[in-house]
Amino acid sequence: MAVNLGYKEYFKSDALPLMWCAGCGNGIILRAITEALSDLHIPPHQVVISTGIGCWGKADDYMKTHAFHGSHGRALAFGTGIKLGNPDLHVIALMGDGDALAIGGNHFIHAARRNIDITAIISNNFNYGMTGGQYSPTTPLSSSTTTSPAGVAEPGFDVCALSETCGANYVARTTAYHVTQLKRFITAALLKQGFSMVEVINTCPTHFGRRNIPGDTVSMMKYLKDITVSKAGYEKLDEADKEKYLVTGELVNRERPDYLSVYREMNPGGPETDRGEGH
Repeated sequence: MAVNLGYKEYFKSDALPLMWCAGCGNGIILRAITEALSDLHIPPHQVVISTGIGCWGKADDYMKTHAFHGSHGRALAFGTGIKLGNPDLHVIALMGDGDALAIGGNHFIHAARRNIDITAIISNNFNYGMTGGQYSPTTPLSSSTTTSPAGVAEPGFDVCALSETCGANYVARTTAYHVTQLKRFITAALLKQGFSMVEVINTCPTHFGRRNIPGDTVSMMKYLKDITVSKAGYEKLDEADKEKYLVTGELVNRERPDYLSVYREMNPGGPETDRGEGH
C-alpha cells in the first residue's frame, strides 16, 4: 500500500527556494492547494495545472503534477481544451488578477458561462507585480501604483460578482491570511462539478504594499485581515462602511449542470469523450 506523503507528494521540494518576494502570499496559497489535493487523495497524475504569465503563473514550476504553462491570459482557454480532451483530469487554472481579468477577461467570462469543470484560483494582489506594479483590473479606487502615482481613477472589478453573474457553480473569497479558510474553500472548489472560482486576496510587498500599506510585511499581512469581513458581518454594516471592506466566505454554491454533462445529453449518439483513467 502506497504511503500518503501529504503535500510533499505534489510539491517539488528540490525546486526551493520559491522565486516570490519575502512577504508574498503565493507560497501560502500553493501550500493550501497541495494540502487540499492530498486530503482528497487525488493522484498527481490526474491533475493538470494550467497557468499564464505573471508571479502566480510561476506556481506550476513547483508542482509534481502535469502542467501547461501558456501565454498571458490564456490559462482558462488551454485548461478548457485539456478538460474536454480528457474529462477525467482535474484541471486547475492558476491566474493573477491581470492575467485573469485583463487580457484573459473574455476567456474568464465564457469559461464561467459554459460552466466548464475547471477550478480557477485567482491570486489577487491588486497590481501587476511581476512587470513593475502597474494598476490592474482589480486595483482599488484611489490606490497608488507605478502607473497611477496620484491614485487609480477607476473602480476595480468585483471578481466574485462577475463569476456569479456569468454562471459559476462555486464562488468564494478569502485571503492569504486566513489559511484554514483558504484550504477549506479550495477543497470545496475541487469537489464541485462545474466552474469553480476561489479569489485569494494577496499581498504584493514589493509594489502595491509598499505604496499603500504602512509598515513591514507582517503589517501588510495583517492588512488582509483588517479589510475583510464575513457575509454576516457585512450585512450589519452601514452603507458607507461597506465600501471599506471585502466580503469573505462561500458566496455561490449551486448545482447548474456543467458543460460536458449538457453536451453529452444533447449528443447521446456522439463519440465517447471519457477516455478513462491513465490516458
